[in-house]
Amino acid sequence: MSAIAKRVIRQIAGDKRTVIMIIIAPMLILTLIYLLLGGTDYVPTIAYDRVSMSPFTDILRKYDVNTVDVTIDEEIFDAESYLIENRDVDAVFYFSAAPSFGYAHQSIFTMHIVLYESGSSKSNAAMNTMHSALAGLLIPNLEITFVVGSTDETMFDSLDYVFLGVISFFLIFIVSGMALVRERSAGTLERMLMTPVTRGGVVAGYTLGFGLFAVIQAVILVLFSLYVLGAHTQGSAVWVILIMLMLAITAVSFGQLISIFANTEFQVVQLIPIAIIPQIFFSGLIPLDTIPYGLGNLGYAMPVFYGCTAIKEVMRFGGGINTIWPYLLALLGYIAVLSILNITALKKYRKI
Repeated sequence: MSAIAKRVIRQIAGDKRTVIMIIIAPMLILTLIYLLLGGTDYVPTIAYDRVSMSPFTDILRKYDVNTVDVTIDEEIFDAESYLIENRDVDAVFYFSAAPSFGYAHQSIFTMHIVLYESGSSKSNAAMNTMHSALAGLLIPNLEITFVVGSTDETMFDSLDYVFLGVISFFLIFIVSGMALVRERSAGTLERMLMTPVTRGGVVAGYTLGFGLFAVIQAVILVLFSLYVLGAHTQGSAVWVILIMLMLAITAVSFGQLISIFANTEFQVVQLIPIAIIPQIFFSGLIPLDTIPYGLGNLGYAMPVFYGCTAIKEVMRFGGGINTIWPYLLALLGYIAVLSILNITALKKYRKI
């Protein structure tokens, strides 16, 4: 077993592309996600009638926003056409008056917020600014408190535990799965099983070999996210590293199982949409209780769910062993079951 582990370590250390895939690639991917989902200094532009909305004007001046003064006449002004023609404007905000029911001499006002595109970061920035301004206008003493997180939290801050778990699991799975397929293609696995070494020793040797690089990856990725990208953890980083290590070992065992039933490296890649991508959706990216038709329960059958949830418990809620032990136990169970399946599946490669 130790000889196999040393051999795997020497092979990985001697292959620069594999080292880059395990160590460098996760940091590059995490950095890209941080740049895409981190904070932005974008200043939204809002068009409104400054004369008819003078109280709102005073409030809006307190926020970092660009304003465009337009004359809004309900009979001739078309907000949709205005936004199409003025693409540098993110939103149009105005009030319209209509006679109240039963009282023709009185009017009620309808608030209109017209955005060019739903779901875009520019529209969200404009909407958030108007929401804050309206809160200040209508409820001057409004106070919003979050139990977890804060108002200036970015999407990266709220989902960093998902990215850490998924990136580690995915890359270790790819490397370990392809490595074993390469061993079979070269005939190394069959020759190894012709020796007195046991099938369990082969599985354990590969797991230990890749496990060393899993430790290195976990330590580097956690420290990089905390001290370079500025991610926050309420709990100990040691627990995060331990969880990622166990998740990576699970990925090694999972990659071994997939590779046993794949004849080529390309077939390993073909299995990614079935074996990996569904797990991403159940990693915490989407809350399980919001998934319709009870499909959220499928997450309990996926190792990435337990790993990412445990990381969330530590980073977001400051949990320790008293809260994460059920998730660690689930990952240990996955490692044990996958190891047994790998040992059993290797029977077809033993010739003597």
